[in-house]
Amino acid sequence: MSGAAGERPAGTAAVAATWLCVEQPGPWGAEALTASHLDPGLGAELAARAKGTGVRVVLIRRPGRHPDRHRPLPRRAYLAHTAPGRTFLRSATLNDPKQLLDLDFAAAGAGSVAGFGAPAAGRLLLVCTNGRRDVCCAVLGRPAAAELAAAHGDVVWEATHLGGHRFAPTALVLPTGYAYARVDREVGEALVTSPGVVLSNCRGRSTWAAPAQAAELAVRELTNTLDPDVLAVREPERVEGEWRVVVAHDDGRAWRVSVAEVPGAARPVSCGAAAKVVSEHVVTRID
Repeated sequence: MSGAAGERPAGTAAVAATWLCVEQPGPWGAEALTASHLDPGLGAELAARAKGTGVRVVLIRRPGRHPDRHRPLPRRAYLAHTAPGRTFLRSATLNDPKQLLDLDFAAAGAGSVAGFGAPAAGRLLLVCTNGRRDVCCAVLGRPAAAELAAAHGDVVWEATHLGGHRFAPTALVLPTGYAYARVDREVGEALVTSPGVVLSNCRGRSTWAAPAQAAELAVRELTNTLDPDVLAVREPERVEGEWRVVVAHDDGRAWRVSVAEVPGAARPVSCGAAAKVVSEHVVTRID
């Protein structure tokens, strides 16, 4: 959808400093936290506790067949913080998902491990397959997730809505929080194996707001900087109708990036939806 319209993905990642990923097999509804085999009261409470904290809650499941046997089996959960230089990925095994109510969401959103689980090595690749939210996510996302999981095992998970389903199949790398559009086999392999940030099809780092995501990616492309931890972004400022964003390298260099918010070509924002104009964040200058 967005590819046919020529939409640039930079600056379109969902904004979340921290991600809480909860294993829940079985079907997912459009609002998965309250429309799955997870207790809907618990799902609503998790959403309420996460609101305004910088934490985003998603459900995950293993690619392929995912029947829920309706038995109280242990499930995995992950907590990932995305701020550069302070990223972490923690894992826990839950005998009861109500254990998640012990999490201090405000602390987790601010970058504290908040007593959650134990360190997890490596990374996670989440691929959105929430077909009840958008059918393209299932049609395109499930084969992509299955193929990558066959090669890379537990690194790869299916996930509920990650934002931007017009870019299906979409994916998210944790703990860095970089989101991706139109994840084909080549891009997916790079996301699992590359030691640095993959710039192809990158939507931005969820740590920051949309103008900052676009600015950071522009600096990375200009300087071929792939280390995820060496660039920090200051809060965007609105100046003369554009955003001004300072991107700083830990070696002392810094760039002032101008980002315009402009209307893009009309396109459906979901499978089968009517076309509408969606704003794009376009870098106009780097000093």
